[in-house]
Amino acid sequence: MTDAAQVTDFLARAGWADACRDEVAGDASARRFARLARPDGATAILMDAGDDAPGSSARFARLSRWINDRGFSAPAVLAKDIDAELLLVEDFGDGLFARLLEQDPAREGALYTAAVEFLAEFQRAPVPTGLTPLDGPALAGLTALLTDTYLPAFDAPFTDAARAIPGQVAALYDQLAGADPLTISLRDFHAENVFWLPDRQGSARLGLIDFQDAVAAHPVYDLVSLLQDARRDLAPGTEAACLELFARLTGQEIDRLRPIYALIGAQRALRILAVFARLIVAGGKPRYAAFIPRVWGHLQANLDHPALAPLAAAIRASVPAPTPDRIERMVTCRTR
Repeated sequence: MTDAAQVTDFLARAGWADACRDEVAGDASARRFARLARPDGATAILMDAGDDAPGSSARFARLSRWINDRGFSAPAVLAKDIDAELLLVEDFGDGLFARLLEQDPAREGALYTAAVEFLAEFQRAPVPTGLTPLDGPALAGLTALLTDTYLPAFDAPFTDAARAIPGQVAALYDQLAGADPLTISLRDFHAENVFWLPDRQGSARLGLIDFQDAVAAHPVYDLVSLLQDARRDLAPGTEAACLELFARLTGQEIDRLRPIYALIGAQRALRILAVFARLIVAGGKPRYAAFIPRVWGHLQANLDHPALAPLAAAIRASVPAPTPDRIERMVTCRTR
């Protein structure tokens, strides 16, 4: 954990000792954020990753440079102390997609179209060296978290059907997408992690954050992340329109893309359900319970694709639905 003296010393060395500090809401990670404001009106964001996974700040700084060097927009790193896991980065302001859409839901079509256009352009760049591949076996392995957290949280048994889920994910990925090249994936590309920067041009109008855990994944992974958001519902038709736009922009056949999108959507929903259960049970963060029904809905919609029939059978035979009474019991029993 980064102590107050380290932070004070870092800000002094960076020339921000006289800045006022205002805490900013964080994410599911252990990182902490604050907006700094100097008397001259300049602002910046302090990122303290002292409680996060080791190397988080170094990865952020490296990928920020990579993204900006290619004409896209990541917060420029103004100062850093990698050993202390401290970064001072550019402040993108208040134009977060999620907040803009709360203020004016009618902007959804335009903002999500810009996001899909960004993805199609961004993924043409060569994958940076050193990114972990999130291929079929890796995706399958991540579903194991379901049996570690979600099933125990709902007092569900670990059945043969549950044991079959990772193998089904791996087999379906190999069948549907195994030959497809991987591209850079920001991994958490959604409305809470994208800013609208109207003074910039083209795809640089999208300001990116929370990309330090980027991987090499199938091109639709970030599209799923964008369109199957745990925190907000899309207007009817937005998801289908964006999927079709992505297919056109990337030159892919929509009928081939749909089952891959459904598979990665199902895998991602399983992982998110497991992560949220862990945050509630082990992390004492009951607020994540509000998102579970929406993620469950995404999972069920994905499993309805005929190509996923074997996976759907295994999940529906072994993974209990998060009914309101089950969620309430989990929250009240585990967070006392």
